[in-house]
Amino acid sequence: MSIKIGILGYGNLGRGVECAIKQNEDMELVAVFTRRDPAGVKILTGTASVHAVNEIQEWSDKIDVLILCGGSATDLPVQSPEMAAHFNIVDSFDTHAKIPEHFSKVDAAAKQGGKVAIISVGWDPGMFSLNRMYAGAILPNGKDYTFWGKGVSQGHSDAVRRINGVKDAKQYTIPSDEALEAVRSGQNPVLTTRQKHTRECFVVLEEGADAVRVEQEIKTMPNYFADYDTTVHFISEEELKRDHSGIPHGGFVLRSGKTGWENENNHLIEYSIKLDSNPEFTSNVIVAFARAAYRMGAEGQTGCKTVLDVAPAYLSVKNGETLRAELL
Repeated sequence: MSIKIGILGYGNLGRGVECAIKQNEDMELVAVFTRRDPAGVKILTGTASVHAVNEIQEWSDKIDVLILCGGSATDLPVQSPEMAAHFNIVDSFDTHAKIPEHFSKVDAAAKQGGKVAIISVGWDPGMFSLNRMYAGAILPNGKDYTFWGKGVSQGHSDAVRRINGVKDAKQYTIPSDEALEAVRSGQNPVLTTRQKHTRECFVVLEEGADAVRVEQEIKTMPNYFADYDTTVHFISEEELKRDHSGIPHGGFVLRSGKTGWENENNHLIEYSIKLDSNPEFTSNVIVAFARAAYRMGAEGQTGCKTVLDVAPAYLSVKNGETLRAELL
C-alpha cells in the first residue's frame, strides 16, 4: 500500500517534492493544489490531478500526508495551522526566530483535528538542527557554529520578492572564510551574526519602483537581513535569468568541544552539505519526514512535531530488522 501524498503549492519546492516522491517506492502523488488556474499548471506525474486550493477539503480522506510548499514569510503561518486541522502535514517553515510561535499554533490545530504535523523540515532548520543537537549532547563542553552558503536561500529570496516594487529576486548567503577557518583551527572564536556571513541580493524592479525604498526595506527586514551586512544589486530581468538561474546552496555545522578531567583533549565535529539544487534537496528531506508523519499518525500520535522529535527509523523505507543489519 502506497502512502498517498498531496502537494499544496507548485513552485520550485513543489516540483522538487514531486520528483522526490518518484524515488520513494512506498509513496504516490495523488493531487496538487494551486492558487493558480489548475488548467494552466502542468505536472510531471501522469496519475495525479491538479486542483484549486478551495477544493482541498474534499480530499481530506484521500490524502495520507499533505506537503505544504509555500513560503515562510506569509504562506505557512496561515496555511500550516489551517491544514493541520484536516491533514497530516509537513512544512518547511524556516524563520528560526518564529518557530516556537509557529509550533504552538500548529500544535493546537493538529491536536484538535487528531493529526500529526511536522514543521520546519529541510536542511536548516532540519538536518542541521539534528546535527547541532547530536553534537551538543556528545560534547557538552563546547560551542556550536553554523555557516550557510555560498548559495541561494529560497526563504530569503521569497521575502525580497514580496516587497512592493520587486518583480523578481535572488538572495545569496556567503560564509566568512576567515571565521570558518578560525573554528576549524580550534580557536573557538566568539562570532557575531554579522561576522559569520554576508548577504547579497540581486533584484529586478517593477517599472517605476523606488530603488532607494526597496533597498532600505531589504536591509532593515527583521529576521532576514537586519543583522547582516547586505549588498543589494539592481539588475535587469535578462541578467537575472542569465546569471542567477540556478539554485545551489550548502553549508557547515561544527561543534568544537573538550573532554577529559582537565579538559585536556580537543575535538571537532563537522557536518557539511554541497547542493546543486537547494529546493530539490530540501524536498527530499521533506518527503522522508512525510513517511514519518504517516507512521506516527498510524500509531495514533497527534500534535505538532519537529525533526528533533522524530526517531530516525521512521524516516526510512526499510524496516527495523533491515536497518539493524545494514547500518549498525
